[in-house]
Amino acid sequence: MLTFYYATGTCALATHLALEYAGANYQAVRLDMSKKEQQSPEYLRINPKARVPALVTEQGVLTETPALLLYIAQTFPQARLAPLDDPFALARVNEFNSYLCSTVHVGHAHRGRGYRWADDESAHESMKKKVAQNMGDYFALIEGGMLKGPWVMGDAISICDFYLFTVSGWLAGDGVDIQTFPKVALHRERLLAHPKLQKVLAAHQLVS
Repeated sequence: MLTFYYATGTCALATHLALEYAGANYQAVRLDMSKKEQQSPEYLRINPKARVPALVTEQGVLTETPALLLYIAQTFPQARLAPLDDPFALARVNEFNSYLCSTVHVGHAHRGRGYRWADDESAHESMKKKVAQNMGDYFALIEGGMLKGPWVMGDAISICDFYLFTVSGWLAGDGVDIQTFPKVALHRERLLAHPKLQKVLAAHQLVS
C-alpha cells in the first residue's frame, strides 16, 4: 500500500486526485501545517524538505508533484492518465506540469512566502503586488494555447487536469477572476462534476 502525505490548501491536491482516479490502494495522512507537523522529526525522516506532497512506496519516498503524477500514471497504466505509449505526447504532459511547478506555483508563492527569496519586508510587499499580474499572465498563456480542451491534453483526462484544477483554485486568492479565462473556468466546472473529485475535496476540507 502507498502512503500519501498531504496538507490542505497545497499542491498535494493534484497527487491526491491522481491516486483516486487511478484506483490506487493508498493511505492518506493529513499534516496540519498550522501546527508545523511538516517540521516534526517524524515527518522530516520521510521528507527532509519539510513540504508536501510525499508518497511512500515500496521502493522509497517520492516528492515533487510532477514526479508523483508521472509515477502514478506509469504505475497504474490501466487508468490511462497519461499517453504512456507516445513519447512526444508524454513529453507534452511533462512540459505542461513542469510549467505549473516551476512558474505558476512559484508566482503564486510570492504572495505568502516571499521570505524564501528575500529578507527585506519591503521586498515581500513588492512581490505580493506582482502576484495578480503574473498569475493573470500565466493563465492567459494557458488559456490561449496550452489548454487543448475539453481537457488539457485534448479529449482524454490526464494527470495534467488534476494539476491545473489545483492551481486554478488559487486564482481568487491571488486577486484574479477565473471568469477572465473561460476555458479554464469551464475546465474547473467539468471536473467539479466528478464524484471522485468531490471525495478528495472533502478530505482537503474544500468546498466545491
